[in-house]
Amino acid sequence: MRGQIIAIALSIFLCLPILLIGNGSNAAPVDEKPEELAQDRRRPGEEDKRPLPEIDPTSVAPPARSLPRETLPVPDRWRLVEAIGVNERWWDPYNQNTLKADRPLFDDWFLNLLVISDTVLEPRGVPTPVGPQGGARPGSLDLFGQVDQTIFNQNLIASVSFIKGDTAFKPPDWEIRVTPVFNYNYVWADENRALLINPAQGDTRKDGHVALQEAFVDYHIRNVSDRYDFDSIRVGIQPVTLDFRGFLFQDQQLGIRVFGTRNNNLWQYNVGWFRKLEKDSNSGLNDIGKRIRDDDIFFANLYRQDWPVIGYTVQGIVAHNRNREGNDDLFFNKNGFLERPASLGTERGFDYDVTYFGFNGDGHFGRFNLTHAAYLALGNISANSFTSFFQEEEADIESWFLAVEPSVDFDWIRLRAQGLYASGDKDPFDDKAQGFDAIFENPQFAGADTSYWIRQPVPLIGGGGVVLSGRNGILNSLRSSKEQGQSNFLNPGTVLLGVGADFDILPELRVFANINHISFAEKPIVEVARNQPLTSKSIGWDTSVSLLYRPKFTQNIVLRASGAVLSGGGAFQELFATERSGDKFYSVLFNLILTY
Repeated sequence: MRGQIIAIALSIFLCLPILLIGNGSNAAPVDEKPEELAQDRRRPGEEDKRPLPEIDPTSVAPPARSLPRETLPVPDRWRLVEAIGVNERWWDPYNQNTLKADRPLFDDWFLNLLVISDTVLEPRGVPTPVGPQGGARPGSLDLFGQVDQTIFNQNLIASVSFIKGDTAFKPPDWEIRVTPVFNYNYVWADENRALLINPAQGDTRKDGHVALQEAFVDYHIRNVSDRYDFDSIRVGIQPVTLDFRGFLFQDQQLGIRVFGTRNNNLWQYNVGWFRKLEKDSNSGLNDIGKRIRDDDIFFANLYRQDWPVIGYTVQGIVAHNRNREGNDDLFFNKNGFLERPASLGTERGFDYDVTYFGFNGDGHFGRFNLTHAAYLALGNISANSFTSFFQEEEADIESWFLAVEPSVDFDWIRLRAQGLYASGDKDPFDDKAQGFDAIFENPQFAGADTSYWIRQPVPLIGGGGVVLSGRNGILNSLRSSKEQGQSNFLNPGTVLLGVGADFDILPELRVFANINHISFAEKPIVEVARNQPLTSKSIGWDTSVSLLYRPKFTQNIVLRASGAVLSGGGAFQELFATERSGDKFYSVLFNLILTY
């Protein structure tokens, strides 16, 4: 008897978990199979194979369509929050605000207003020539004058966008954007004729300009998948960047662009045509009051995300630059200096056609970050500036470019290495143009605009009215200027090797440090232009430190401060030798950005 009781108790103990699971409140019905449960998480576009529920004949029938609807009107979903005390504050971009597209103006049209104040104060020391008519002080008979200059620049940017459509999960149906910029700039130099062609106008220049940096219409053509892959077209003055770091073409220009995505945004494409607008000489902004330039850019690029590994994006690009300004009249900027053709060699105007083939990448392989860019430029120019004395002598463009930036993160520190090579021309008198030049560069690389060599335009004094490297440019292209000049493929090329580090000292404070060695890839072009042999290719060491402070942890208030020094190498010292030992080539930048 005792054995039977023990057996019954053991059976109940073993069956108890089964009974509890079978009668649990979260248990699935016994007759529902796992594959049927999985259909609750089916992907968009898949057919729903679940049977419809049976209709209970005893339930109340739905109201007839002919009967009046017994409903109460309520505000739309954007204004419904006002009923619970969330009211609009137009001055606050982070709360309910119609001016920041938090609710529509009417129907499903939204307004997004953006206002930016961008203030720059920039003391600097750059090589400066003494004017041929005389210097700013008695006894200044040297080729090189005093180096000190100061820049103040103020931009007020007002961007207004009208957007149609619910953009929480899909691109807008329409977007109309207009962005005027109001500029004032003031520059002081320690030499006459450094800023204005007429030395009688002194060593100070004040100027202002009103520009139109954006004016476009964006139309959403169609969606091509349930995940809102799309095709869109944008027409007008619009921002364009052809690669990750702005090496080839980054600007706001007039054009047409068709773009979209495929396969859940894994593939992205752009196809476009742009024609350059003339730039204002002193602000660098668009000048729509001038005739549009005969300078076209055609391009197509394709991005692939998460390839070859998750977290890395590659891009292939083909871009063609067609310039037909060789037969135009001489073009002088508003300060009186010659821009087209560049005052280099024979000063003969030229046309060019150049096609760029590029392969770029940006992302990370685990904790290892990598950015790379590679370009091959092929084409021709109608006249060689060094050989076309009596007639135009063509030259074939054959040049290339490579840049790479590996980095690795250690908690709050990122350590970087950076290398760049842009090919240079080996012989200015042959029929080849082997120096690499971009369409309109604006590189975010090696310290960017806090670096001395990238930030400051260094003139080739005594070699023509050109600069070795333009403002906010890294290439030694010997152009008159990046904004108003033509591309020049007869240049010495550029070699940059350096290291850098980023330090997140506080959540709102980041410090950047960079040291780079810069040199010419080839010397002959510079030697011929200056009629001076060089014993070195070294431009020197560029050392910079910059600070980025965001007191509100957002982009609404951003303070940047930086300092950079160029310690001249052998070639730099030979090109800019003076008897003054106290000349310091420096760049200091204070930048305050306020955004609404």
